Amino acid sequence: MTDRTDLLSTARTWLADDPDPATRAELERVLTAAEAGDQGALDDLQDRFSAFLEFGTAGLRGRLGAGPNRMNRSVVIRTAAGLTAYLEARLETAGDATPGPAVVIGFDARHNSDVFARDTAAVVTAAGGRAMVLPSPLPTPVLAFAIGHLGADAGVMVTASHNPPEDNGYKVYLGDGSQIVPPADRDIAAQIAAVTSTSQVPLAEEGWQTLGEELLEAYLDAAVGVLDPSSPRDLSVVHTALHGVGSEVVRLAFERAGFPAPAPVAAQEQPDPDFPTVSFPNPEETGAIDAALELAERVGPDLVIANDPDADRCALAVRDGDRWRMLRGDEVGALLGQHVIDRGRATPARSVLARSIVSSRLLGAMADSAGLPGEETLTGFKWIGRVAGLAYGYEEALGYCVDPATVPDKDGVTAALMAAELAATLKGQGRRLTDVLDDLAVRHGVHQTDAFSVRVSDLAQIPPVMQRLRDDTPDELGGVRLRQSEDLAEGAGGLPPTDGVRFLLEDDTRVIVRPSGTEPKLKVYLEAIVPVEDREGLPGAREEAARRLAQVRTSMEQLTAL
Repeated sequence: MTDRTDLLSTARTWLADDPDPATRAELERVLTAAEAGDQGALDDLQDRFSAFLEFGTAGLRGRLGAGPNRMNRSVVIRTAAGLTAYLEARLETAGDATPGPAVVIGFDARHNSDVFARDTAAVVTAAGGRAMVLPSPLPTPVLAFAIGHLGADAGVMVTASHNPPEDNGYKVYLGDGSQIVPPADRDIAAQIAAVTSTSQVPLAEEGWQTLGEELLEAYLDAAVGVLDPSSPRDLSVVHTALHGVGSEVVRLAFERAGFPAPAPVAAQEQPDPDFPTVSFPNPEETGAIDAALELAERVGPDLVIANDPDADRCALAVRDGDRWRMLRGDEVGALLGQHVIDRGRATPARSVLARSIVSSRLLGAMADSAGLPGEETLTGFKWIGRVAGLAYGYEEALGYCVDPATVPDKDGVTAALMAAELAATLKGQGRRLTDVLDDLAVRHGVHQTDAFSVRVSDLAQIPPVMQRLRDDTPDELGGVRLRQSEDLAEGAGGLPPTDGVRFLLEDDTRVIVRPSGTEPKLKVYLEAIVPVEDREGLPGAREEAARRLAQVRTSMEQLTAL
């Protein structure tokens, strides 16, 4: 009874402190039912108040709704206050006499994104800082660009990227334009925890700056600057923004670069926070780009390009025989990496080709062959974007950084431009993107990747699986003996510690298992490498790689079963 009484009392206290009439009404309904003895309402209330939505290296991300374990105005206002206090402390430590931090704030078209952006601006302004808000819903890379362009101390992007429509998020960047990493996340979280009442956080009613369209113009100029002005522009493209904010910016970028405007998937062209035509607005998900492929069948473009809803990721599909095939993230990563090498974009000051640990090892082989340094980082652009001397970086989840000096983060717009430049160049030579993939396989061996996820209803289901893999390390996988096992939580390979395990088999097949940082699932990444002597040997080598991956996948599906 005490626990129930405490829960109801805590919820009533939160309700009285909530500044949003919509979430107050929502919580009042749940509370009334819980007080009447409705067990479902009690369970719902328990979940809403089980914790304060965790602030980590991805910032915040969660379901919209009332309560501390949801995305809402109370949580955002407290988070903005904690972030502002952290930035003020940094300025003081640095001896900076600036009255308050300068924070640039962006937002996408999800439910309440504009509201959360305005609340953040109100908090920063009331604290004496300078808040600069993007003029409209825009892609995440525009915000990442704006931080350096405007000389801000930090940036906030209100987005849940490719999460389901009921989610939203709060991504934080520091003044170098990179996403936060430890210990900044912990320090900010501590400042957030110190804010115990939303009503005690001062909110300005005005005084922040709404940026003009000149910011987008500057971003577009920089984006087009990644291209060779003399490269071909003869290319037809089908594009989908998956109901996100990428359509207009991609169209403007292509036209400014001299490409024909992409043919949009009309049903997905305009921002829509409900994502009505896709079950999951992530280009990686099966079926997500079906509408784009159907349009491609009708109009016959040279290339299909898809962005996720905040346009920081980019997917490509190409004609492969009598069908359209979506390229894997690792394939696009290799194609763009080779284009960076061939274009001579790697300079003495920026020469490093970087990839995340779960991405293909092919980019490392390409770097070695080109006499360039390659680097492996933990998963996420919070790590890739910070690599010293970065010329190009990517992760297999469709994230590519082709202009790190301007946007040290994944950017689906500039990646689309560079992919178009490569495809147009090849078209002029009578070749295709798949021909370059064949060239790379002959030169470096077939690097074939696969991945699968184990979705969970409760995050508590994941740690026992990870512990089982650590305690009962398999002797073999798919009939091939294990050569090496690494616990990534111990900082394997000189990397910072992270929750995950890495297995290397005698035939050089690699397996990595890690919890997702943004979704309730366990992710398993596989890669097989098979040498090949010439193009005639490619089909056989690819079949062998597929066989190895299938066998290892079967083993890992059994080992990661809940």
